[in-house]
This record gives sequence, C-alpha cells and structure tokens, in this order.
Amino acid sequence: MRHNKGFNHLGRKAAHRNAMLSNMASSLILHKRITTTVAKAKALRMYVEPLITKSKVDSTHSRRVVFSYLQNKESVSELFRDVAAKVGTRPGGYTRILKTGIRKGDSAEMCIIELVDYNETYSQVKEGAKKTTRRRRGGSSKAQAETAQEVVVEEPKAEVSETSTEVSTDTAEENKEE
Repeated sequence: MRHNKGFNHLGRKAAHRNAMLSNMASSLILHKRITTTVAKAKALRMYVEPLITKSKVDSTHSRRVVFSYLQNKESVSELFRDVAAKVGTRPGGYTRILKTGIRKGDSAEMCIIELVDYNETYSQVKEGAKKTTRRRRGGSSKAQAETAQEVVVEEPKAEVSETSTEVSTDTAEENKEE
C-alpha cells in the first residue's frame, strides 16, 4: 500500500529513480539548465535543493554526503566551488521551473529547470528594476499611522461642535426655565 507516501515514484523502482535523479542533478549542476518533463523537474527540485543547502558549508562531511547522492566528482567540486558561492546569501529556492509546452510524441508537459542565480535575463531585470511599494487593502504601517492621526485630529473637532450645540441647548433650556 502507498499510504501517505508523499513523493512521485515516476513509474520506476527505487534504485532506478535514485540513479535517474542523481544523473539529472549532476547535469543540472554542471550545465545550470536542463530540459525535462514537469514531473521529473518537480522530483529533481526536491532532490537537489537540500544538496545545494548542504554545499553552503564546505566541510569534508558535507562533501561526502553530497557525493553519496551525486556519485560524480566533477559535479560535487562544481557545486561546492561555484554554485555555493553564488547562492550563499539565498535562504532557499535555488531552482526555477519554466514550462515550455507539450512534447509532440507523447503529449508530456515539458519544462526547463534551471539554477536561479545563473539566468542573466532575470538577474538583469531585478538589478535594473526599481523597488516599488504596493498598496494593499489594509495599507502599510505608515499609512495606518497617518490615517490614525487624521482621525484623531478630526474627532475632537466633531466633539467640540457637538458639545457646543449641547451647551447652547442647555443654556436655552435654562433661559426658558427662568
């Protein structure tokens, strides 16, 4: 039974699946971008992101752990040398999946999975783009503080006018009683 087994088996036995993901992860690290199906890309993302997180700490132990997954010396050295230096400040989300359409032969959904920091197109847009703030329904804390100040300023004026009318009605009643 497959009760609560939360990953895609990809129609393969465990040894075949692990070998395939290891080869795909090595190719992704070496080439920075590969084309594959969406299901394999999602499985690869779950496989490779913990390895990239491990590579941030360059120790013998972490190198051996990553090598046990990848089984490729070149990809391990590339991961610890170049990729880890580039993603050192990023807290996660090292890969991006871009859907490209369907494969003609079997209508499988195809995509490109790539390392985020190696795509110059997106990184140039981010650097050149100016940071803007969004207006939200609740507003920012600055906007809330300003509106709170405005409300406070308006309320005493309204109270003064109400009290002045009350005073005038009170004095009118007193005048009638006399």
